Amino acid sequence: MITRVIDSSLRRASGSLLGLAYGDALGRPTEFLTVAEIHRRYGPSGPRELEGDPALVTDDTQMALAVGWALHDAPALTPAAVEPLLRERFLAWAVSPDNNRAPGMTCLRACAELSQGVRWQEATVAGSKGCGANMRVTPVGLLAVDLDTLAGLAQLQAGLTHGHPTGLAASELTAYAVRLLRDGAALAELPALLTDRAREQRRVYRSDWLGDLWQRPGVDSPQEFIARGWDECLGALGRLTTTLTRPDDGDDPCRRTGEGWVAEEALATALLCALWHADDPVGALARGATTAGDSDSIAALAGAFVGAAHGLPAWPTDWATRIEYADQLAALAAPLD
Repeated sequence: MITRVIDSSLRRASGSLLGLAYGDALGRPTEFLTVAEIHRRYGPSGPRELEGDPALVTDDTQMALAVGWALHDAPALTPAAVEPLLRERFLAWAVSPDNNRAPGMTCLRACAELSQGVRWQEATVAGSKGCGANMRVTPVGLLAVDLDTLAGLAQLQAGLTHGHPTGLAASELTAYAVRLLRDGAALAELPALLTDRAREQRRVYRSDWLGDLWQRPGVDSPQEFIARGWDECLGALGRLTTTLTRPDDGDDPCRRTGEGWVAEEALATALLCALWHADDPVGALARGATTAGDSDSIAALAGAFVGAAHGLPAWPTDWATRIEYADQLAALAAPLD
């Protein structure tokens, strides 16, 4: 096992949470534009400056804050303690007047059921593996917990709204990637490390966290259920690895690893942007925002990864006061740093 020395002065949690919000803000105005339209509006390098004061984010950051505050307030990081707090925060988000940023329909549908007091395993949208499952999981990856707890928390927060096994697996991998980077792994190491994790966990069903979520028509066992999710993630990681063997052609990264509307593609394409611009953090966000896919989610996850790798110094200093929810992001990050 490799032992790494963590440099706390980098404030990696702040870098990651703010990076997520910065990417979200840069991708917000480009989400439904073509790459040609983005180039006409922002130039060939894409958006590299925050717009507005404050610079507005989307439901990606809002829901990451919901997860972060649920974890912050939990008396213990157990399923029984965390699930009611996640439910409470998700429902508060669902009815908030600020929830006007083209929120995902899966999250809204699941929250409507959760508001009726339905068990979350029944409230979740069973067939959805949308990126809403992992766009919000970064706070889990920043916790100082063992890997089993990290996996359980990541899958639970996904499962409340997205019941597809790929949403669960991709959320765990996203949180694990943040953890690895926070602990000092290099960005270039991630594809292999995440592939190893996916293979190791392929038939691990966390019943203590997920209960009977696996019980679906045509599924014979919890191991069969969860393996389907890990296999799709392995496919996305395979496409990422293949892409990285070739030079960056400057084209839309979605053409290589997917448009990011679903969880495994959001993970792979965000990682691709982060790896192609490992030494240019703002460039990683701009690349994620310059796609024909789910630009805000791709750029948000790219920001979470690059921010965890480089820490707070990755970002322009004035952005920390200009981003929407700056006070909440700072308050959540401080104890994690």
